[in-house]
Amino acid sequence: MAARIHTLTLGPLDNNSYVVACEATLEAAVIDVGFEPQAVIALVRAEGLAVRWLLGTHAHFDHALGMLAVQQAVGGEYALHPLDRPLLAELGVHAAMFGFPPAESPAIAHDLVDREIVRCGELEFEVLFTPGHAPGHCAFRLGETVFTGDALFRGSVGRTDLPGGSFETLERSIRERLFTLDDGARCLTGHGAETTIGRERRTNPFVGMFAGGR
Repeated sequence: MAARIHTLTLGPLDNNSYVVACEATLEAAVIDVGFEPQAVIALVRAEGLAVRWLLGTHAHFDHALGMLAVQQAVGGEYALHPLDRPLLAELGVHAAMFGFPPAESPAIAHDLVDREIVRCGELEFEVLFTPGHAPGHCAFRLGETVFTGDALFRGSVGRTDLPGGSFETLERSIRERLFTLDDGARCLTGHGAETTIGRERRTNPFVGMFAGGR
């Protein structure tokens, strides 16, 4: 089950978008495209990939604005947790509130469910429901790699002051869904540098073992 993972850091908010391809079949999943969709489209075409899935960790505009453009150019079924449907419906409004041009979103083709397996060629992504930053936030585990979206960052966590956010819920999600993974699990995040589960469990100032005096 060999995977080829491409990381693209795009746009004014330094969002990480990922293109994950099955080496055997060249089927691919695209994870979280907010800005500069043409860069993702160009990579897919240059690699000769067949996009099977557009996976959304959540529907905040900086992770979803570019999904429709990617879908129209190279295909793929858009998958999102149903609790983030209200955010997706307001995608253009939220983008305009932050000074970005509005954009349409793709129709949801698949509702993600906690612990389900999403198959892409020979690859198997396990869906981990990790709400707190957004009501329907999900992470995707692929073997010893986990795409954490905006739940967990290197030395930080996702903000919880946006509508539907809750630090208590986010902390529980991280401890029960992410910190139960192996120390060496590689975390590919929605913003910033990659990290590992072990590093964040030990040193993260918000949810690590010494956070809050624990």
